[in-house]
Amino acid sequence: MSKFWERFFYFMTFVTQGASFLNPRAYAIMHRMHHAYSDTEKDPHSPHYFRSMFKMMWRTKEVYLNILLGRVDVEASFEKNCTEWKTFDRIVHPWPVRAAIIVLYVLFYVQFATAWWLWILLPLHFIMGPIHGAIVNWFGHKVGYVNFDDTGDLSKNTLPLDFVTMGELFQNNHHKFPHSMNFAKKVFEFDPTFPIIKVLGWLGVIKFSKY
Repeated sequence: MSKFWERFFYFMTFVTQGASFLNPRAYAIMHRMHHAYSDTEKDPHSPHYFRSMFKMMWRTKEVYLNILLGRVDVEASFEKNCTEWKTFDRIVHPWPVRAAIIVLYVLFYVQFATAWWLWILLPLHFIMGPIHGAIVNWFGHKVGYVNFDDTGDLSKNTLPLDFVTMGELFQNNHHKFPHSMNFAKKVFEFDPTFPIIKVLGWLGVIKFSKY
């Protein structure tokens, strides 16, 4: 991406994730660790070392914060080409900013909620990011089918049409071909994000590179 589009999507990630916004650099490093150490004790979020999804995600939080706050040394290979926007991060990461976003969510519900039971959904908006991560990493490594049994891990494809996480539940395919834009690999599979990536390429927003 050009610097303009990189910053645009960086900002829009904050807008859409809101209170659960994750620093792109720290998350990219953690994701690379997940591939390098998939389903081993060094994996930041393998469900095979935790009794519950909550404990797995608590471990993920600890690893993420250690990277974000510089508490651990990061391998140089995990740092390569990670995007950073330090000025923006200093503005959005303090807890008062997150608290203000939560207040905005509550005010939105005050204005637009038409039934009492809708308020049950409010806490989900506070932790959208962790919920997404929990679904992908728990079910994507425990539930589903396997196309490729030589990935060296326990990754699975949970859904042949991943309408839940826009393609990320093709974990077995993704671990076999980690650089592939299209997570679907069989004729009966469909990755909803892949057409969006192609359109962004045709529009010149992103450029495709070969590894």
